[in-house]
Amino acid sequence: MRIERREPVSLDAFDDDLHPLVARVYAARGVTSRTELDYSLSNLHTFASLKDIDTAVDLLEHALVEKQRILIVGDFDADGATSCAVAVLGLRGLGATVVDYLIPNRFEFGYGLTPEIVEVAAQWSPDLLITVDNGISSVTGVAAASAHGMKVLITDHHLPGPELPGADAVVNPNQHGCDFQSKCIAGVGVMFYVLLALRARLRANGWFESSSLAELNLAELLDLVALGTVADVVPLDKNNRTLVSQGLARIRAGRCRPGISALLQVAGRDRQQVVASDMGFAVAPRLNAAGRLTDMARGVECLLCDDAPKAMAFAQELDKLNQERRHIETDMREQAMASLSQLELDDTMGVGLCLFDEGWHQGVVGILASRIKDKVHRPVIAFALEDEHTLKGSGRSIAGFHIRDALQNVSSAHPGLMTRFGGHAMAAGLTLPKANFAAFSAAFDHEARRHLDETSLEGVIKSDGVLGAEDVSLKAAEALRTAGPWGQGFPEPVFDGEFAVKSSRILKDRHIKLVLSLPGSSWTVEAIQFNGDVDAWHADTTLVRVAYRLEVNDFRGVRSVNFIVSYLEALDVKASESDAPG
Repeated sequence: MRIERREPVSLDAFDDDLHPLVARVYAARGVTSRTELDYSLSNLHTFASLKDIDTAVDLLEHALVEKQRILIVGDFDADGATSCAVAVLGLRGLGATVVDYLIPNRFEFGYGLTPEIVEVAAQWSPDLLITVDNGISSVTGVAAASAHGMKVLITDHHLPGPELPGADAVVNPNQHGCDFQSKCIAGVGVMFYVLLALRARLRANGWFESSSLAELNLAELLDLVALGTVADVVPLDKNNRTLVSQGLARIRAGRCRPGISALLQVAGRDRQQVVASDMGFAVAPRLNAAGRLTDMARGVECLLCDDAPKAMAFAQELDKLNQERRHIETDMREQAMASLSQLELDDTMGVGLCLFDEGWHQGVVGILASRIKDKVHRPVIAFALEDEHTLKGSGRSIAGFHIRDALQNVSSAHPGLMTRFGGHAMAAGLTLPKANFAAFSAAFDHEARRHLDETSLEGVIKSDGVLGAEDVSLKAAEALRTAGPWGQGFPEPVFDGEFAVKSSRILKDRHIKLVLSLPGSSWTVEAIQFNGDVDAWHADTTLVRVAYRLEVNDFRGVRSVNFIVSYLEALDVKASESDAPG
């Protein structure tokens, strides 16, 4: 791992009223004017450029006018859950009379609109079936729905395969021929845009007056849009930052779903101070826990709930599931790392790494792949048993390796090796026969070696440079915290430097707590590295190089600045008496 500092950039485009450290960070991320930081809703891209949007609205308007039965088929992650909640709340608010939802249980049906889940959906006798955050690869599922006489509207953001399903309408900015500019919008954002287009049509046709309905303020759904967008770790381009910024503002002001407030509360986060990282690291994991271990319908019900006490009960249940998920993940990670510790980070390990254990939980392999990827800095796919003869895998990638395209290349070179696959540049899922694991592992490693060299595997921490003692202030930390939203593609500021170690200790056998100072200075700051390499840490370390984030610490009402350390390197260790000469 190495630290690479961003090049200094001119700050001439920014006003003097912007904190100079914030201006420096913005400039390093390519922001050239204050207009790029204007997150007003009026600056959102128009829905008109979405391919097939008019046909989609035709289907929805007809369903409302004819009082048809609408069924939403979602996905079992946080983006899928929020997409489902946005679809249900939005359509009901716009006048749909019968709107239900169905989340496939990952352990019974797997991902997406499969023919098997269509048979379950048929029990609702829907006239219109809408997929959210899935469907773009559901060729056979859409055919099965059509055979049942259902109209099908697909809303998705995943990359399409070589064949599109024969749905009545497909709204996906990543499908061929779509001119929508924000290709990295999350599934929940796609559904939100469909509702914007539908409301515009209904308004133009006098629907609200003829139905005696108050026109729905779709901004009321932006807290859900923000949560799903952050949780899915899509790049935060200007359009996504606008959606997230507006949603966070509503949450801070108390104008959010009771379920989101409850999830923040059980996570110990202050709703009035919430930022994007709180949604990604506190709310989303608790919501995802339902889909990983049991049934994401619990998570959707938490988001749909209008009653605060009931929402809190849902949130507490999700919190308990998340604790269980953590225990499972810890055991799996320790087992995986124990196996990997026997290998060196060289050609013997593999460049594209595939891991499998029959005891692993299929709902947690995605998190495991992410943790291992962070440790070894190479693409990782972790597999668990789906059934006696089938493996389900979840993969995470690194910069420079588009994992979904890599799976496509493997499939083209080795037809039949995988049963199905899909995903994004940085994350993907797949299934394959258990007997094919060794062959797939070799093929995936071969594909990774085609694209990644030693430099790619080294791992780089992008730093915004060095801070002096005068820069490490509560005012600066608070300015950086609220300057986001930070996330994928618009990363939270990271700084680096060398510091003297005044004291250190290990917390809960996992975290390294430090008191640091600039060499030769009496100035000190507290720092912590979560899940650090405690076995390699020397208590007598006197000088370190760290990469860190400035964080506001609020302890018993006292606010202070501290470092959240992402990289820790010992530069000097005090010699012990046994090391002394003589």
